[in-house]
Amino acid sequence: MSLASPSSSEELARERSQPPPAPPVEGPMPEVEAAAPVEEPEWRAKKERGSVLGIKALIVFATMFGRWPARLIVAFVAFYFTLFSRTARRSVTELRRRLGLKTGFRASYRHVRRFSEVTLDALFFLRGRTKYFRVSRNGHYHLEKLKDEGRGAILLGGHLGSFYAMRMQSAREALPLHPVVYTKNARRWNEVLEELDPDSKVSLIEIGDGGQIDFMLSIREKLEQGALVAILGDRTQPGAKTVTVDFLGGKAELPAGPYILASMLRCPVYFTAGIYRGGNHYELFCIPFAERIVLPRRRRQEALQEYAQQYADQLAEFVRGAPENWFNFFEFWREDDAPTQGEVAEVGES
Repeated sequence: MSLASPSSSEELARERSQPPPAPPVEGPMPEVEAAAPVEEPEWRAKKERGSVLGIKALIVFATMFGRWPARLIVAFVAFYFTLFSRTARRSVTELRRRLGLKTGFRASYRHVRRFSEVTLDALFFLRGRTKYFRVSRNGHYHLEKLKDEGRGAILLGGHLGSFYAMRMQSAREALPLHPVVYTKNARRWNEVLEELDPDSKVSLIEIGDGGQIDFMLSIREKLEQGALVAILGDRTQPGAKTVTVDFLGGKAELPAGPYILASMLRCPVYFTAGIYRGGNHYELFCIPFAERIVLPRRRRQEALQEYAQQYADQLAEFVRGAPENWFNFFEFWREDDAPTQGEVAEVGES
């Protein structure tokens, strides 16, 4: 299944004929709303924790002693982060409250530890240490068909499970994929990943603080080449258009950009996720979202709302089934939908 890949010298993509170009884009390029200064979303404003030296030390330890001993180290790191990150504890508590699950420090720690374990596994995926893992796939034939037809597509994902398990699988299947990322909020981590997999940088399409036209044209070029472009549908960008959706019983803001882009390029869209099931098992999903995104001029906002809500419903289904794979450690729901202080206190004591 899906999202870019740590390339291996033993896995060379089969040469195929040049795919037909994508249909020309109709209308002007989408513009980022800019004028007055816009407050950055909380997730973008947050600075990463840790240092390059610490991450590299973990890599050396994991390489020497293997995956399971290294998990002891990340368990301690997760405990430290849970203990000192009030925002992380609150975000996990809010999620579990909405799902009707037991809350408290232990539950928050278990959730953060799951994130740390998945992050550790990313190091092994990037180094090609796939012998540690068992990967099952659902819907991979959709991507195989796209490849055979030479068609590009947008893969719509979220901060759910493992991005790097999907990268690894795409390498095995020689699926050209280009993730859209915002690397500036995790510069140290990305420096280390670039060293682990020097060629991976070539596959990334970075969201910067400007150059929106170049950004859009880059995506169009990849799709015209028959590649897959992976976009996260659960993080907003400053100044960009958003849509309010119902998500797990509350109101949340989601970006409208993925649907606007897909409608312009007239390409199919698939929902993708890589769920960590525990132990060494990852389960990958590729689900048809829309053969084509259509935004009629007279009901454009309504259509955007429908597509964003469709994504939110699909995402919620996965979160309910695997809540500890939800890796959004910030205030996700709108402030006017937040629980009262009494509700928070009650949840924290449960």
